[in-house]
Amino acid sequence: MLCCIGDLVEDVVVWPSTEPVRGTDTASKIFRQRGGSAATVAVYAATSGTASRFVGQVGDDRLGTMLVAEMEAAGVETEVARGGTTGSIVVLIDQTGERTMLPDRGAAMELSALPDNALQSVTWLHVPAYSLVVEPLGTTSLQAIAACRKSGVPVSIDASSVGPLSDFGVDRFLDVMIKVAPEVFFCNRDEADLLSITQQIGLPGAQLTVLKSGADPVTLIDAFGRSD
Repeated sequence: MLCCIGDLVEDVVVWPSTEPVRGTDTASKIFRQRGGSAATVAVYAATSGTASRFVGQVGDDRLGTMLVAEMEAAGVETEVARGGTTGSIVVLIDQTGERTMLPDRGAAMELSALPDNALQSVTWLHVPAYSLVVEPLGTTSLQAIAACRKSGVPVSIDASSVGPLSDFGVDRFLDVMIKVAPEVFFCNRDEADLLSITQQIGLPGAQLTVLKSGADPVTLIDAFGRSD
């Protein structure tokens, strides 16, 4: 059972037909869909045939109910607290396909305790950095990691995004990673540059660093600096 702890939100994807012009209208296509890094991993795992569970918080509102129902329809087990307002993220897509996110994560940040059955039968825990750099979700996520460590369950971390890591503090985040010592750490090129990860030097404390590069093959860097 893969368990993902973190965010379940609504993505409002805005795809302008041209470069937006300040102060006036720009024709756009707008889509609303389920979003959230942790939720996306859980759904992908379930639809690929892997048992998965999502742990997080959504608002006590209609949108939260709809998002949880969509997760469960995709085959994901959910252990979800309710309270506050369900978060939303505006995702702006430029002409090259690059995304710019404007998040209001709302209740997704507010998980203050693990639901009773959150870690039952879990064989792998996945935690996006989004779940580690805000409170009270950060403390709750670290408690989940500690419980998994105690029972021998491996942990993976995804760097998530440059902005939240910078706001949290690079040195502070690296200190947390050394203590967590994830089996696997995922990052893209921009996040790797921020964290001083290279093809010869992976994340300190991680057994394996997976360096993503868009559509290009990933680079695998082990704890000894060997890469493939």
